[in-house]
Amino acid sequence: MKGGCLCGNVRYSVDGKSMFTAICHCRHCQKQSGSAFSVNIGVSAELLSIEGDVATFQDRGESGGVLKRQFCSNCGSPLFSIGEGAPGVVFVKAGTLDDTSKLSPKMEIWTDHQQPWVKLDLAAVRVARQPS
Repeated sequence: MKGGCLCGNVRYSVDGKSMFTAICHCRHCQKQSGSAFSVNIGVSAELLSIEGDVATFQDRGESGGVLKRQFCSNCGSPLFSIGEGAPGVVFVKAGTLDDTSKLSPKMEIWTDHQQPWVKLDLAAVRVARQPS
């Protein structure tokens, strides 16, 4: 898996398989993505290599836990999220992949924040809030 930001200043690669692909409907992901939801790929932090300057915004989820949202310091493209609740896991923003054709989200989370006009026809597990 390879990807990068809009301007090309940040490039990354994942040397191995992802753990999962999930759609998050929480309000923070909506604001961060500028869209109705964010598609995230969970990968082991050990498998991720990053080249370029990444800035970090420290967010707090509804649980109160810290979520580090990382983005390109030049163009602002959201790239990764790292949460206290998932040690060793990096959530890669799927839209930054070079090839998104093989994505198949198997889970939707924070569905109680889903926009009423969003109708996804996925065979995915749906979780009203944060999965435990």
